[in-house]
Amino acid sequence: MARLGAAGPLAVAAALFPIIGSLVLFANAGAVRNFVLSQGPAGWVIFTIGFAVLSGLTLLPTYAQSGLAGYTFGLALGAPAAVLGCVGGSIIGYVIARAASGERVVAVVESNPKWRAVRDALIGERHSFARTLGMVTLLRLPPNSPFAMTNLVLAAMKVRPSVYILGTLLGIAPRTIIAAWIGVGIKEFSKESWSSAIPPWVFYGGIALGVIIVLLIGQIATRAVERISAAPE
Repeated sequence: MARLGAAGPLAVAAALFPIIGSLVLFANAGAVRNFVLSQGPAGWVIFTIGFAVLSGLTLLPTYAQSGLAGYTFGLALGAPAAVLGCVGGSIIGYVIARAASGERVVAVVESNPKWRAVRDALIGERHSFARTLGMVTLLRLPPNSPFAMTNLVLAAMKVRPSVYILGTLLGIAPRTIIAAWIGVGIKEFSKESWSSAIPPWVFYGGIALGVIIVLLIGQIATRAVERISAAPE
């Protein structure tokens, strides 16, 4: 952890803060909705910017904010607000993580041939556009993919901003729109109502998708390690 510098504590925050933040958001969802709607057309802008800032700072999870967007604005306005909020939050998270990690994470990876081989296999030895875009998109697709942690990992590995943003948009848009759609059907936004409103096909489909992607990435990583292990000294 010490070798990672500021990226270590940032990873802990990325894992814990969204969980705590979700409890706060669910408890105050009604007040947030009323405030935003009372601002008229500007409320949509306020909500979207707030979404981006709070998710980028790892204070609130994207799934809860996306559901709240649908609950507050309906699907036509809520889905765009949620998608823009996610992309904006990913950019904020990227900037923070790049500044915090510096060269430490890359140096740690470079110091270990196996880790370096896995990195090159996943995002390309020279961060090739197609390979990196595909990997970023895959990492963002599952509904249970940790938004803040993914921001940190991709930024620390110095994924190019253009590929990072495009891959985030492509990968996160479907799950975000679905979350907003679920929020539309909730009468009173709470943790319990959210959990009960998730259709089985979304719940089990998300788990299956996550498992498939983890297995795929694991297979790529395993092959990379096997190649480096088989290489002559």
